[in-house]
Amino acid sequence: MSNSITKKKTFSQFLLNSNGAISVLVVLLGFLFGTILVLCVGRNPLNMYKAIIQVLSGYNIDRGVWNIRYVGEWLNLSVPYILCGLAMAFAARAGLFNIGGEGQYIVGLTVAQVIAMLGPQVPVLHWVIAILAAILIGAIWGGIVGFLKAKYEVSEVVATIMLNYVALYLSRIVIMAIPGTNTYKTVNYPETALIRVDFLEKITNGSALNLGIFFALIAVVLYWFLMEKTNLGFGLRATGFNKDAAKYAGIPVVASVAISMAIAGAFAGLAGGVVALGSFKYGRVISGMDNYGFTGIAVALVGNNTAIGTLLAGLLFGMLASAQPLMQSKGIPKEITFIIQGLIVVFIALREGLKIFLRWQIKKQEEKEAALTGGDNE
Repeated sequence: MSNSITKKKTFSQFLLNSNGAISVLVVLLGFLFGTILVLCVGRNPLNMYKAIIQVLSGYNIDRGVWNIRYVGEWLNLSVPYILCGLAMAFAARAGLFNIGGEGQYIVGLTVAQVIAMLGPQVPVLHWVIAILAAILIGAIWGGIVGFLKAKYEVSEVVATIMLNYVALYLSRIVIMAIPGTNTYKTVNYPETALIRVDFLEKITNGSALNLGIFFALIAVVLYWFLMEKTNLGFGLRATGFNKDAAKYAGIPVVASVAISMAIAGAFAGLAGGVVALGSFKYGRVISGMDNYGFTGIAVALVGNNTAIGTLLAGLLFGMLASAQPLMQSKGIPKEITFIIQGLIVVFIALREGLKIFLRWQIKKQEEKEAALTGGDNE
């Protein structure tokens, strides 16, 4: 009996001390409730998991065939989720709530499209300029909010929400001005503007996987290095923990806030550039938000604002998005994936409530142990 109580207590303490373990737990809870919902609408939940397995491995269980293209599409779709997740996470580590990842993504996408259409058609140089410009404009767009927050105490939440709409409608105006553009799209890009490469298409059987996957991995490593191994990262984290204490310690809080939003915007701008030049062969006149920036908020929350956590969470959300059409073809309502995403976020938001419950559980287990020990001594 005592050993059983000790094991339960140890497990509860493990969950309490590990945000990563709690994230895994809430993801599993999200899938559990998703499974229950599928049963409630009279569908077979096994079909949902078959679709997920097909995305993760390329293997179609029903037909017994394997196609690596599904894996390539999953990885490609995960890239903007990872990068926009990093945009939210980087700002969050400095105590900011970057709800403007969508706007920063849109300006990055827009500038990349403009340079793709009008830039120098020189192999490699063409897309390099477009990607760098997308990163730069994303940094400027985020930096504006950081400056307003640091200098004038303007709420970053309000500023970023407003700038999301400015970015959306400004994008439409700019892209519509490009010769040959109709109300939906531009003419096709020159081949020199694309970041698709033959070897990735060949090994993934013609998927849209492109150089963006490498940019995302580099961004994850850069995020980790900046945040964990540099004085800049220490200053940002200190600012996030307590701005007043950081200021008294000599950390330039104003600069930290502005820099953190600029770097966050750079990640989202890169996401826009990757989608523009990797997932499409023409420029789009977007009529609404792509929602990568907004979903990036959930990605960062699930990933605990860490580099590796955000990477894994981005892959998770990319997997759900990739599996959606496969689930639908197997009779599973497409809304199920959105419900699972929403439930995961809800459970993450309830993390503190879970921690309170775990502390209460540990206390009760300690009382039981004390009672048993007391009884044995008697």
